[in-house]
Amino acid sequence: MSSIDFSPPSYRAASSDLTISISPLGLVELADEEFEVHGPRLNRYSMNWAMYLGHHYSYRRQAGEAQMALNYWRAFSDFIINFTFGKGVQFRSPKETEAIVPDLLERVWEVDNNKATVLWEIGQQGAVSGDCFIKVAYEEPYMDPAGRLHPGRVRILPLNSSFAFPEFHPHDRERLMRFKLKYRFWGTSLEGTRQVFTYTEILTDDTIEEYLNDELIDSRPNPLGTIPVVHIPNIRISGSPWGLADCDQITSINRTYNEVNTDIADIVNYHAAPVTVIIGAKANQLEKGANKVWGGLPKDAKVENLSGGSEGLKGAMEFLDRLKKAMHELTGVPETALGQAMPVSNTSGVALSILFQPLMNRYHQKIIQYARGLERVNELILLNLVVKEPEVLTWNPMTSTTPLKPGQTPQLNPQDPITYRSIVHFPPPLPLDKLVVLNEISQKMSLGLESKEGALRLLGEEFPAEKLTEIRQELMDDAKADGALQLLQTEIQQEIQELTGQIPGVDGTPAQPIMGGPEGKTPQSGNPGALTPIIDEAKAALEVGEQQMRTRLVTEAYGTQLPMRRVPEEYEK
Repeated sequence: MSSIDFSPPSYRAASSDLTISISPLGLVELADEEFEVHGPRLNRYSMNWAMYLGHHYSYRRQAGEAQMALNYWRAFSDFIINFTFGKGVQFRSPKETEAIVPDLLERVWEVDNNKATVLWEIGQQGAVSGDCFIKVAYEEPYMDPAGRLHPGRVRILPLNSSFAFPEFHPHDRERLMRFKLKYRFWGTSLEGTRQVFTYTEILTDDTIEEYLNDELIDSRPNPLGTIPVVHIPNIRISGSPWGLADCDQITSINRTYNEVNTDIADIVNYHAAPVTVIIGAKANQLEKGANKVWGGLPKDAKVENLSGGSEGLKGAMEFLDRLKKAMHELTGVPETALGQAMPVSNTSGVALSILFQPLMNRYHQKIIQYARGLERVNELILLNLVVKEPEVLTWNPMTSTTPLKPGQTPQLNPQDPITYRSIVHFPPPLPLDKLVVLNEISQKMSLGLESKEGALRLLGEEFPAEKLTEIRQELMDDAKADGALQLLQTEIQQEIQELTGQIPGVDGTPAQPIMGGPEGKTPQSGNPGALTPIIDEAKAALEVGEQQMRTRLVTEAYGTQLPMRRVPEEYEK
């Protein structure tokens, strides 16, 4: 073993021999073989995180001297992360498992975990480090000290890429043979003192081993039969398992930009407080300060401010503009994306796509990697549920938000590969022309080329089946409410007919006299001669309701109504 002292990035962020700080102490113990394999990768991580956190200098200037650090590295990275994951990610499944799998994934991502936060951490690790490692683990149910029971849940844990030491198959870089998670943390020793511990977890398809300070503390079989870690390279490099960061090309440009800005700041500061040159006189003979007049100087004396440097200010500003433009071109981020004022217009979505074409190219390059990686994360999620909560594999009509359709299985088969299959969909990052899309969908539906569920998907609905169920339920509730209102109106008309002997007119027309129906039965109101239908199931309830309605109508029409007495607010004070 070799103990290597890794200096913090804040002190040596720009030096050529910078190495990674992957623990609170900046001290990492790696075997010679591990350092040889992972050393260049860790150095790259350290350099990228130093740039992201704003540590762009390897030295510090004297106190009072400006040291400009405009962190475009972070601004571009955050913009690309938000552009890729800002609208979230949608999960679908094959038709056979659509009644069960989407609900399970929604529960794990949005109930067991904070989906937006997890996606941002995944995007940040990938965009800055170039590699993202995601661990999927099951947290057993427990009871806290307050007596509250917390149910079991599946955790999605984005790992610090600097803590991850994967070992890939020599002939298949997509297959993990062994994974080591190693980091240091502060803890309390048995003596009660603060101490630094080294935690190591080694995962294989068969076993899980945990070490604390190189001492084995737990060893158990792997219940999943596979390593529950997914590696996602941010930008794929052919022939290499590792990825590249989004802004690795602008590291040196951002540093040069800051150095030129510092030079410009020095020029401005110099002209604000220039150096005074005195020739042929002594400084102690002259009174210092503002609004002073010097006189009586020797004949050959000369006093002037030292000038210089301002001639290159214009060229320096042009050079800054060129550097900034180069950073935009290399990252694909448009110059108007970071807050530059632009005229308001009704630019269409297609025009925006053309304007943002370089950024869209970067977006498509990223989602190819992340879509596949998130599908593998969902596979591990479902595998954990199969092992830990097998009861959720059966469709439950009491809890399911969508009905079971023909062709959909009511129970998932753990042995069937389709059970673990999902489809990851990234919504379009640019605004859509809703009216154009609605017109296009309307035309397709009128021609029979599109379904309602497909139309909802085109409009960005993540769960179209649930939305359709919600719409149908709302239509049924409206129909029931309309029927209840019609029943109440009919009952009121019948009571008015019995009390007055006349049938209320329809739509405000005068009342009509009663016309006898066959066998002396009372005709239905609004339709002379029609018999009133009898509902056997509700007969008793109708009799009670008629009596209450008759009493209320008579009271409302002829009962004594006392005027309301109201005290002015001024008198209440």
